[in-house]
Amino acid sequence: MTLDHVLAARARKTVYRDGDTAVKVFDAAYSKADILNEALNLARVEETGLAVPRVLEVKKIEDRWAIVTSFIEGRTLSELMKEHPDRKNDYLAMLVDVQLSVHHKVCPMLSKLKEKMERKIRAADLNASCRYELLTRLESMPRHNKLCHGDFHPSNILITRHGTPYILDWSHATQGNASADAARSYLLFCLDGDYDAAEIYLKRFCQKSDTARQYVEQWMPIVAASQSTKGKADERDFLLSWANIADYE
Repeated sequence: MTLDHVLAARARKTVYRDGDTAVKVFDAAYSKADILNEALNLARVEETGLAVPRVLEVKKIEDRWAIVTSFIEGRTLSELMKEHPDRKNDYLAMLVDVQLSVHHKVCPMLSKLKEKMERKIRAADLNASCRYELLTRLESMPRHNKLCHGDFHPSNILITRHGTPYILDWSHATQGNASADAARSYLLFCLDGDYDAAEIYLKRFCQKSDTARQYVEQWMPIVAASQSTKGKADERDFLLSWANIADYE
């Protein structure tokens, strides 16, 4: 195995190309349980028939764990949006179409979104009253079993030269409410500072899914609080500002 062709480098993990495979190598301190869960999530999502890389093996490379998948040649929607800003609306429409294709699937062996969010809200850096309000709202939201990506962003959509969109990075996949997944996507655009794309995305998602914007907005403080337990300090502060229901409303 030759790991000298870097495809992507992120905090605590690097993705390499090795022939017709992609090798995601994690830092030595990365949780083994999280790595195995990511591989299991992808293996389960493969069974839905969605266009995703195939899991080939999980192995150790020296003292680091790695997930080996099939390599998919293409460009991410993020790259295409930067290269062709005049087509931004078209790419955002494609993003929504792909996301809706995900939400039309079920994957009953995945973790439940509401249970995961409850754990994270309890661990969030919020006062007891705010946590109580968020948990009360979360409990009141309808329980669905749709496949949710959990990190659905243009950087995780790879377009092949034939125009086929492949969906990458299923480490946060759950089964639950599609509007929570949309709220997460909206907040990801905001974290990037692209509020224009956030608004275009949400408008298209609500139109194409026949979902009231107000309903997606009901999820935003919940999703922000659950996501605030990870990430950079500036992102955490931003997410916590969204998590305060009283301020948001």
